Amino acid sequence: MSGGVSAGRLRPVAELGAAELGAVSGILCDIDDTLTLHGQLIPEAFMAMARARAAGLAVIPVTGRPAGWVDHLARMWPVDGVVGENGGLWFFMKDGRLNRRFLQSEPERRQNRANLDRIAALILAEVPGTALASDQPYRELDLAVDFCEDVPALPEAEIDRIVAAFERHGATCKVSSIHVNGWFGSFDKLTGFQRLTAELGLPSAADRWLYVGDSANDGPMFAHFPVSVGVANVDAFLHRLPVWPAWRCERPGGYGFADLVDRVLAAREG
Repeated sequence: MSGGVSAGRLRPVAELGAAELGAVSGILCDIDDTLTLHGQLIPEAFMAMARARAAGLAVIPVTGRPAGWVDHLARMWPVDGVVGENGGLWFFMKDGRLNRRFLQSEPERRQNRANLDRIAALILAEVPGTALASDQPYRELDLAVDFCEDVPALPEAEIDRIVAAFERHGATCKVSSIHVNGWFGSFDKLTGFQRLTAELGLPSAADRWLYVGDSANDGPMFAHFPVSVGVANVDAFLHRLPVWPAWRCERPGGYGFADLVDRVLAAREG
């Protein structure tokens, strides 16, 4: 069973039934502009993750952010594990130690890095006004090109040029709310989720999970999970999503996420 809608409207999250929410055993979420808003983590969102985990739900952020961030988040946040770099790696704590897993071997990562560095130079020359993401030094598998986080926001046409440059050189790429991420290999956020849950022994059935996100790199997750939800700012990326989330929060970013978690917990208590 798959989620999402390919056309029409996004249903308000108020229409999401208690029976569907009550059946959820885990919450998956993007980070940027899903738990955060305008670059800042929303305190209500962080506390919502803690409440969800305390109530017995699994909590797994699934992000395009780099290995360096994932190392910190898996250690410090109230989560069961973190999937990073759009599915290419997943880290989790077990017996007090951090476990780091990569989809590609170290030699593969080194070779791909050399190729991505060449592409980076071409993109920066071809698309004035962009830059490598400030978190690029902490990445293991991908190249992140910033179009609005630490540079003045680029128009849609320039984002499309970055995408085209990646694809012209044979790289997979996805657009997040702040970066265009490119990599070599056939993986996405769903791949990383499946690898992590298999290793942790968590349920794999799509209807046991709720996914909440906001942008184009969340597309595989919106398509796979029946209970898929966009925070309100997903509206800005619907034109880049072949499959939309099935429902939409009333509020943006971490505020919408916190509201949604409260609905899940209320349904479980009911």
